[in-house]
Amino acid sequence: MAVKKAQMMPIFIYEGVDRKGAKLKGEIPARNMALAKVTLRKQGITIKSIREKKKNILESVFKKKVTTLDITIFTRQLATMMKAGVPLVQSFEIVAEGLDNPAMREVVLGIKGEVEGGNTFAGALKKYPQYFDKLFCSLVESGEQSGALETMLDRVAIYKEKSELLKQKIKKAMKYPLTVVVVAFVVTIILMVKVVPVFEELFTSFGADLPAFTKMVVNMSEWMQSYWYILIIGIAATVIGLTEAKKRSKKFRDLLDKMALKAPIFGDLVYKAIIARYSRTLATTFAAGVPLIDALESTAGATNNVVYEEAVMKIREDVSTGQQLQFAMRATNVFPSMAIQMVAIGEEPGALDSMLEKVATHYENEVDNAVDGLTAMMEPLIMAVLGVLVGGLVIAMYLPIFQMGSVV
Repeated sequence: MAVKKAQMMPIFIYEGVDRKGAKLKGEIPARNMALAKVTLRKQGITIKSIREKKKNILESVFKKKVTTLDITIFTRQLATMMKAGVPLVQSFEIVAEGLDNPAMREVVLGIKGEVEGGNTFAGALKKYPQYFDKLFCSLVESGEQSGALETMLDRVAIYKEKSELLKQKIKKAMKYPLTVVVVAFVVTIILMVKVVPVFEELFTSFGADLPAFTKMVVNMSEWMQSYWYILIIGIAATVIGLTEAKKRSKKFRDLLDKMALKAPIFGDLVYKAIIARYSRTLATTFAAGVPLIDALESTAGATNNVVYEEAVMKIREDVSTGQQLQFAMRATNVFPSMAIQMVAIGEEPGALDSMLEKVATHYENEVDNAVDGLTAMMEPLIMAVLGVLVGGLVIAMYLPIFQMGSVV
């Protein structure tokens, strides 16, 4: 129910004057008008008029969603404000004014309203679990309890920035081949539906038998012209089916995670990205003063892969019985020896967080290099695939003409 309240919180438009007599206009989120008036009075604003902002149906339908990049920007800006000595509530106001995404601005103002109403910052964040995960909330809560919120926010901001950068690198590696495949598919469809029929009419006028390869292409073209809707429905059904299966079936998600690690081209990239996420998350939580057992629990979910999630939970069990982290990691057989050795070095002098950060930085650089290498390797491969598709169609269409020329 808390999530619904946070999402449905109304916004009130007000006009008034501050303590110095300056006229003010603005918007404030609150559960009801009475709370909005109380909040404004606490800020020293004398209200002249206040009304609830009417919701625009079109805006709600086409409203831009809050992305992880929005959360990252918000965290960095808030950390900067706090380090500069700006009070928390005022920091919310400044950050909200500078946000381009109205949906994110509404979330920030909602958090501000919760804090002004007496809730803690971590408690306010928990009202929006779809945007702020348990790890984010627990780190902020740790910062509030230790009295070092600005330092903790800076660490969280660095963590979010590194995570977002890693995600963008992986997207970059996936986006290029997918885009080319889609373009190749569209071009092939256009050739089969528009170009091949023209040649088919020409071949019919010849009255000669067509080569087997040409007949196959012509038959495919005729099928696409007659049953193109079946092809579209089939593709759409496949995409929707896979999407729904991923949402609803844990077994299917687990299978995809295992397949991702064994993929011939992208598997190594996925593996390095997981190690980087594991190291970065564990370093951030452990440096924040979170006990290692609790930090490992948060880290398990951050790996985003069932193989490593189960491995980290097994590590957590072993560590809780008194085993050292390095031996628990080695027993899983899924972590690289370099990461295990670095953890072993860090455990001895009590510098585990700094060593984990070095491991994270190393594998983040490895991901960066892998993305560049993958892009360079994929370019000739993609060109070869395009050449086979388009070149094959061209050969199929001109093969009868070549045969006629040889007969003449």
